[in-house]
Parts: sequence; structure tokens; C-alpha cells
Amino acid sequence: MSPQEETPFTIAVSDDQAGTMGYLSLRIKRLVNRWKNGFDWRKQEAVLNADLPQFTRDIDVEGHGILNIHYVHKKSEVKGAIPLLFVHGCKEPTNLLYPLLIFLNVGLTCFIEFRKVLPLLIGASPDHPSFHVVALNLPGYGFSTAPSNKDFEIPQYAEVSHKLMLALGYDEYVTQGGDWGGWITRKIAAVYGPKQTKAWHTNFPTSGPPTISRPLLWLRHAVSGLPLLAYNKNEKAGFERTAWYRQWSSGYYAEQTTRPQTIGYSLADSPVGLLAWIYEKLVEYTDNYKWDDDEILTWISVYWFSRAGPTASIRIYYEALKGAGGKDLFSVVVHTKIPVGYSHFQKEVAVLPRSWTRVPNLVFEAEHDEGGHFAAYEKPEILVGDLRKMFGKGGGAFGVVESKNGYDA
Repeated sequence: MSPQEETPFTIAVSDDQAGTMGYLSLRIKRLVNRWKNGFDWRKQEAVLNADLPQFTRDIDVEGHGILNIHYVHKKSEVKGAIPLLFVHGCKEPTNLLYPLLIFLNVGLTCFIEFRKVLPLLIGASPDHPSFHVVALNLPGYGFSTAPSNKDFEIPQYAEVSHKLMLALGYDEYVTQGGDWGGWITRKIAAVYGPKQTKAWHTNFPTSGPPTISRPLLWLRHAVSGLPLLAYNKNEKAGFERTAWYRQWSSGYYAEQTTRPQTIGYSLADSPVGLLAWIYEKLVEYTDNYKWDDDEILTWISVYWFSRAGPTASIRIYYEALKGAGGKDLFSVVVHTKIPVGYSHFQKEVAVLPRSWTRVPNLVFEAEHDEGGHFAAYEKPEILVGDLRKMFGKGGGAFGVVESKNGYDA
């Protein structure tokens, strides 16, 4: 019996096939080549320094000692500007202050995200309110120092943010937050409102499925399989987006909430690994935003050059989950008593029915058919427009800060 003829074989994995398991190798190779052979960090550094007035300040955190916090602070020329704290997690931006408004976004971002909204927020006009803006790099992100002790959880991030505002002379202020910033500004509202924090806005509203504690909503959800009571087209699209995130794009979340130090070694050891880890999310969590290679590399470089190193930025995932007792943070509901506003963007990673996230103190809500997780960077005009509506004349949070309504007298 003669042996069967052998068929020659060579390994040839297509880029399309490889892309289903991670980000396309050709894109990463292109970015790495640009990073090595053309990207000018000094040029980008100069632009950041020119666009963003940056400062540092020591903040004493109870039980954790003094942390040196890096932040952006820009005042409006409008005398009645509202102090605003802008909190976006790095990978997200900083804060603005006029009127007193805090922007807090946390997650896959850095203070760079704040660049596009800053000039809009401080802008003066009789047609809309203006803000004094403060945007911080959270501890462990960017050029802020990292906590050295365990148990630095959401309340501690809220404490840092609040104490920074007080140190800058803003005894009353409002906040804006996305991603981790959404949770942190919510905690600020719960702990420091209504005495000092007067209102908050988030572009990352979250909630768990309806429970019997909200009987009408629970019943509506229970019978949503019936044709006449089904969720509408937008709500179904939101469920699909949320399911996609949980099944196909939340692996980083599982790793960072359980074993942050393990992946941290790789992120700190390999610039290419850090690039791939973050680049994937910048692309997948935006709404067809046309990223320029140098934009991407500037964001990644801030992580690489960060004061505490890239590993420090993922500790918040582990500590926050532990602080919540292991509960799914997407489902944790914390009610606040001060006015709140929501902006819904269709390509956010979790897109829930508006009926799920509504609370009694909701004074503003807008739903947009474009924009994703990094709304401040992708759609700055839309996000700022929502803030102007919420805090402007006729808005649900107009005049919440005494003698600071956003307009010249």
C-alpha cells in the first residue's frame, strides 16, 4: 500500500481573521513605525502646554497622606461663571471652572480629552452660560502621583476632587463626569451635596435591570416580550450594543478588576503592548471617529510617560470593585438629592433604556444619535450644548450656585 500523497502547507493567517482575535496587526505595525520614525512628542508636548494651563497641588487624603495632583484650571472672563469640575478617567480628561463645573470622566482616557471642550465652556455669550473649569488627572493617571496604600476607592477619588475645588476657592460648584468620572461625580454629589456640590451631569448614566422595588417599571420590563409593549427600536439597539460590549469587548475589565498587577507588568514593559491595549478601545468605543495617528500616539505617550507608570492607572478597577463588595458596578444604583442631568450617546459601551436610569431629581436629559464613550473628544459641541441647556436660563439647574449663574450681571 503506497503512502498517501502529502499536501504542502504554509501558515498564512489573513488580516481579517487575525482581526477577530484582537486589533489588526497592520494597523499596530503602522502606528509603531510612526511612533519610532516620525512622531514628534516634543511638538505634541508644546501644543498641550500651550492649550492647557496646567498646575499641581498637594491634596491630603484621609488615611492615604498627601498626593500631588496634576490639573487644568481655566477661568472664564464672565464674572458670574459657574465653577465646573470635569472628571474623566484616564484614559479620560480634566476639569473646567467657569461657572464652577467639574468634569470627571474615567476609563480609557486622559486629560487630553478635555482640550476640545475647554474653549467652549469658558466662552462668553449672552446666549449661554460660561464656566470656570477645573479638570484633574485622577491619582495614578497622567502626571498625578499614585496612592501607595490599598483601599483607595471611589470615595477617596471623590475626596481628592472635592478638596481640590475647595483649595482653588470654589466653595460651591457643579460637576460633569463620564466613565469612572460618572461614578466619582455621583459619589461627590451624594457626599458633598447639597451644601457644596450643587448639581451634576454625566454622559455615562447607568442602572441595573428593573427590580420589584420599582414595581411599574419592573412589570413593564416583564411584559416587554408582548408586541404592543415591546421596547422601541432605539432601546433594542441599546441592548444590542450593551450585549456586544459585555460579550466581546469587556475582557480588559475582567482582567483589571481581578488581576491588575498581572497585566500591569506587560503594560509597563512594552510600549507596543500598551499601544494595542488602549488603541483598540479608542477605536471601538467611538462612533466612527477618524483618528489621526498622531492623536493616538499622543494619548498613548501620556500613559507611557505618566508619573506613576501605566500600571497605576488600572488599580481603580480593582479597588472600586472591591469597595462595591464585588457587585457589578453597572448595576449599582446610588440616589442623590441634588439636580442631575444625563446625556445619552448611541455608541456608549452601555446603552440602557432611559426609563431605567431616570431618577426623581433628573432635571435634564438628552438622547443623541451620534457619539460614543469619549463624547467630550468626539462630539464636544454636543456635550457642551447639553451643559449649556441644563445650566442656562430656563434650564433645570439654572442658578444652583449662589451668585454664579453663568452670565454677567
